[in-house]
Amino acid sequence: MPRSYPIEKTRNIGIIAHIDAGKTTVSERVLFYTGVSHKIGEVHEGDTVMDWMEQERERGITITSAATTAFWIPTYAGRLTSPHPSLEKEGKTSPHPSLEKEGKTSPHPSLDGSTALTTGKEGKTDGDQRRKEYEHRINLIDTPGHIDFTVEVKRSLRVLDGAVVVFDGVAGVEPQSETNWHYADEYKVPRVCFINKLDRMGASFDKSFSSILERLTPNAVAIQLPIGLESEFQGVVDLLQEKAFEFQGEHGERVVEIPIPEAMQAEVVQKRHELVEKIAEQDDQLLEHYLGGEAIALPDLRRVLRKAVIANTLVPVMCGSALKNKGVQLMLDAVVEYLPSPLDVPPIKATDPKTGAEIARPADDNQPFTALAFKVATDPYVGALTYFRNYAGILKRGSYIVNVNKDQQERVSRIVRMHANQREEVDEIYAGEIAALVGLKNTTTGDTLCDPAAPLLLERITFPEPVIGIRIEPKTKVDLEKMSAALHRLMDEDPTFRVAGDPETGETIISGMGELHLEIIVDRMKREFGVEANVGRPQVAYKETINGQAEAEGKYIRQTGGRGQYGHAWLRVKSLPRRSGFVFVNAIKGGSIPNEFIPPVEKGVREALTNGILAHYPMVDLEVTLFDGSYHEVDSSEAAFKIAGSMAFKEACQHANPSILEPIMNVQVLAPQDFLGEVTGDLNSKRGQIQGMSDRGTVKVIDAHVPLAEMFGYATQIRSMTQGRGSFTMEFDHYEVVPKSIETQIIDGRKK
Repeated sequence: MPRSYPIEKTRNIGIIAHIDAGKTTVSERVLFYTGVSHKIGEVHEGDTVMDWMEQERERGITITSAATTAFWIPTYAGRLTSPHPSLEKEGKTSPHPSLEKEGKTSPHPSLDGSTALTTGKEGKTDGDQRRKEYEHRINLIDTPGHIDFTVEVKRSLRVLDGAVVVFDGVAGVEPQSETNWHYADEYKVPRVCFINKLDRMGASFDKSFSSILERLTPNAVAIQLPIGLESEFQGVVDLLQEKAFEFQGEHGERVVEIPIPEAMQAEVVQKRHELVEKIAEQDDQLLEHYLGGEAIALPDLRRVLRKAVIANTLVPVMCGSALKNKGVQLMLDAVVEYLPSPLDVPPIKATDPKTGAEIARPADDNQPFTALAFKVATDPYVGALTYFRNYAGILKRGSYIVNVNKDQQERVSRIVRMHANQREEVDEIYAGEIAALVGLKNTTTGDTLCDPAAPLLLERITFPEPVIGIRIEPKTKVDLEKMSAALHRLMDEDPTFRVAGDPETGETIISGMGELHLEIIVDRMKREFGVEANVGRPQVAYKETINGQAEAEGKYIRQTGGRGQYGHAWLRVKSLPRRSGFVFVNAIKGGSIPNEFIPPVEKGVREALTNGILAHYPMVDLEVTLFDGSYHEVDSSEAAFKIAGSMAFKEACQHANPSILEPIMNVQVLAPQDFLGEVTGDLNSKRGQIQGMSDRGTVKVIDAHVPLAEMFGYATQIRSMTQGRGSFTMEFDHYEVVPKSIETQIIDGRKK
């Protein structure tokens, strides 16, 4: 089958933001205006399409990223008077172009004139022609905003070509906005910004825009201005077109041009002048015209702005209110106009698994199939679903693929396009598309899937380490049998969720990114897998390190009746900067230890790392050098050298000033001015360090670094301190050495 949509008209985008900025509300409007859904789902009513999990609808938050496909024709290509299929009088066939059969007429919302779609050959041809010329396929991923589910944002950004970053028009840039922005920087993802909620009390486009310039990027450019704010918010002015628009109809479905308000005309002229200047700076020819005082044509401005967005040198900023159905259609226009297609981004870089050579694979259907599995999910009806981004080639149902990381072949039995939790079966997937495979047995997040004849290895996705753990035990013997399978399924889905056994007590410990993360995991075990469990108090995921340098000898000699055991190693340990992890250096010279016994020494050290010397927490940020030792021609063995390495490591660490590290959280507290003294005093008593204070309307914003151990139960504390008017957000920032008095308490607690 030929491609139904050209690759240059495909957009793979994600919607990312801080919690409560309105991402899911924006996504629901996108689905409505593009004709995917006939009814607008609302977060507060628990009937959203993209937040489909029970826990998401109950709590009003996004927990897992949801993918869907929509189709859009830019508003400037012509609009219907009544643009939504469900609002048209004559019953149309199917509201979703990709689900149509036998070339039925298309009810797509953004085609002009309902008569063109329903009457006469000429009208239908007109509509088909316009669709062919202007319509774009948008593969959309709605991601969570809560820091505990940051894994979903990171793995989504890894496979997306562009992102819409949503901001709360009252709060502007918030802590998780910054974290997500840095993830997008890491993967060089082009962005457009949408300042949402401008209908709220205290909303300010200027303040929100300034916070983007100050805290995220100086390259942000406003391409729209709001008409009015708060309850007076009416519509937007498009600075490039110098036109004003308002959104009429019950659901804001009609985008109607209105005169620019007289009070805004001078501001529009000035802001457009600034915008054109910034765009002209991106192109020598345009700059020449601009400096010569010539007017620059709108297509040229759009062309250069698109080029600058794709190069990450400019970030357009738009505005609106998704809840009040204002501005979303123009945001969709910007997605197709400025964000890249798979052809606009550089070819994906990969490694030849045999030679280690770097190979670039362009987004082309004629290339060998190359894809990255970025998410594994459990579907109650079809079992394991593996979401993947196809970077090159065509994947057909019934073909064989190889998982390059595991070196295992698997057969592709079913390919599905996901629409939140609904599935649409397809026979093939082309380069640049996102889909899911049903029933892969050995594939996990970050694995590369390839044509067996041309295997390549794509860079894996790195994930943050868990910072909090809880003990969990099944309530009955039946639960015990089911719990192990449930935990392993959940661990396959979520790379930031870990399961381990406590060697001293034999209890099971589950670890994750925060209290909410683990609460959701336990809830999912109960609902999806029928496992009832008792849960202990949250525990901080401490780590251990050394702060100096030391050497030690490890000698393991056992003499029995037959062959003995002999292993002898000298190790030097040295501290490394934070986040360096572990480095093993082989400095053996002259063959004092044969090469075959060096890996066992490293293995012994790595095993000892998992069980630190102070309180048995994992050890990090150190370098171990094997520099001397000896062996016995008959008695030496791998097992003996492994034990010798472990002994030498523990001995050396004892003399290298060991200490315990604790996770420090970046905490942002919002509290009324009246309670500022009490809140800051409480943070100081929690060993917190105030990083700064600012105003946000009538409330104070306090930024602080506070140890995670001191933050349990803080949600209740902040409410009681501020008469229910305070709130806070928290995310992991770094690890830091704990004070000696606290260290003693931690060690004593572990001994009990």
